[in-house]
Amino acid sequence: MRLFGCSHDQKGARAPKALSVVIPAYNSAAVIEHTVHRVAERLAGHDVEIIVVENGSTDGTMDICTRLAADWTPGPVSLTVLRSEKGMGNALRTGAAASRGAHVLLTADDLPFGFDDLDGAEKLAAGHDGRLPEVVIGSKAHPDSQVRRGALRGTLTWGFAALRRVILGMRTGDPQGTVLMDGDLMRGLVPGLVEPGFLFTTELVYLAERAGIAPVEVPVRLSDDHASHETRISRADVLAMGMGLFRLRARHRDGGRLAWSGSASRG
Repeated sequence: MRLFGCSHDQKGARAPKALSVVIPAYNSAAVIEHTVHRVAERLAGHDVEIIVVENGSTDGTMDICTRLAADWTPGPVSLTVLRSEKGMGNALRTGAAASRGAHVLLTADDLPFGFDDLDGAEKLAAGHDGRLPEVVIGSKAHPDSQVRRGALRGTLTWGFAALRRVILGMRTGDPQGTVLMDGDLMRGLVPGLVEPGFLFTTELVYLAERAGIAPVEVPVRLSDDHASHETRISRADVLAMGMGLFRLRARHRDGGRLAWSGSASRG
C-alpha cells in the first residue's frame, strides 16, 4: 500500500517516489545516523527517498553521511546525500529541488516531533480517499499539541507569531514546524525562495498562502530532549527575524497571486 494513496505528477504520470524526506544536517554527527535509520524503519516497504543535505559542518557529519550512503542497501527506501552552502534554508532548498516525491517532507536532523507529523497526515489522507491537503504542517501552535516551553521560549514564540501576522498577514500558526507539501507545488515554489536560514519555511508557507492555499496544521508532541533544552534564540534573534519578515514582504510584494493549478490537474 502506497503512502498517502496514489502518486502522480501534474501530467498524470506516475511519480518516481511516493515521498521525499529532506533532512538538513549541520554539525549533526551525534544524531544523523540514528535519525536516518529511524526514518528508514518508519517508512519501510514504501517507495520513498531520504535526502540528507550537509551544509557546512565542522564535525564528522559528512563522513558519517558518506559512509551511510556507501553502505545503504538498495530497496524501496533510497538514500541520497547532498551538500549545500551553510544555512538550514540553503539545505532545505537544495533537497527540495532535488526531490522526486509526490509529497515532500521537510524535517530536522533530530526529528523533534518523532513521526507525529506523518501520523497526522496519514489520518487526514485516510479520511479523504487517500488524498492529502496540498500543505500539512506539524504545528506547535495546534491546540492539541503537547509542547512544554519555558517562559522565555513561550514569550519569544508568541512575539514572533504576532510579527508574522502583522507584517505578512499569515494565517498559519506555525510555519516553522515540519512541512509536508505536494511535491509539484514545492518544486514549483522553490525557485522563488531565497531565505538561507531559519526563515526558509516561513517564506515557503507564505508563498503557498499567497497562491490561495490554506495549510492544514496537525498536532505534535515535542520530544523530551527538546523540551528540556533552553531556547538558543535570543530577543535579538527575534528582532533580526522580524526584520527578515519585512525583507520577505518587500521581496514578494509585486509577485501577486501565484498561479498553481495542481489541484485541478489532479482532478
